[in-house]
Amino acid sequence: MQLKSLDDITRTYRHIYLSPHFDDVVFSCGGTLGVQVSVGLRPLVITVFAGIPDNSITLSPLAERVLRGMGFRPQDIQNAVLARRQEDARALDYLHTDYLWLDYLDAIFRGSPSFYTQESQLMGGEVHPSDLYIDRQLAEHLVALHDRLPDAVWYAPLGVGRHVDHQIVTSAVDRLIQLGANVKLYEDFPYVLQKGALEARLKEFGNTLEPALVEMSEMLPVRQEAAEMYASQIAPNFGDKTSMFEAMENYTHSIRPVETVHLERYWTAR
Repeated sequence: MQLKSLDDITRTYRHIYLSPHFDDVVFSCGGTLGVQVSVGLRPLVITVFAGIPDNSITLSPLAERVLRGMGFRPQDIQNAVLARRQEDARALDYLHTDYLWLDYLDAIFRGSPSFYTQESQLMGGEVHPSDLYIDRQLAEHLVALHDRLPDAVWYAPLGVGRHVDHQIVTSAVDRLIQLGANVKLYEDFPYVLQKGALEARLKEFGNTLEPALVEMSEMLPVRQEAAEMYASQIAPNFGDKTSMFEAMENYTHSIRPVETVHLERYWTAR
């Protein structure tokens, strides 16, 4: 079920996931979602950068390359985002998970001229000063929600790979951590597949985070099948469906390589 605004979030939601982009939570936490739904819970996924840009904006060459890599025409930005919304709705409906799309624009659509014109700025760069208001505003929304839902468990990106949009969401959710909220930081997939990326991110936290594991072996196929519904993301991130399925299977097994065990790992503040 799609929620229309933050005001629609009631105390019935005990597990709330923050997804920078449409695919992030399913790619990273799809097994946990499946486990929760299987015991009668109804998780909520809030996608932050889900806004629909105006077709009149001037795209950077980087943004054009990203859109073409997803199989979209750069001249038709709105339809590209609408198509991604449809992918998201299909995947989350399949998982029996409620969802809410916020109206912030994806990094590649922000700024005139564009704030992020190189891959190194988008991945691993610093958040543009003009984007800091998103961090502050999102944090205000999250704090207000925490006041209404003090017992909710929050799931947010650890920021592995340091995509600027992931950095913004991680920074905003830090206000909840400071308030003592139950926050679990998930390992951003597929960025966590990059050698040394997880260790580098944990070091940025001063190696102060502790791991928590969710056993989701039976839900691995559910995560894979839901991930497949983000058709525009398979080629640019994995090459093909088979490679994506193998990457998910291998990584979730590598966390604790015991027989047929598959895990999703979260990180919490001590």
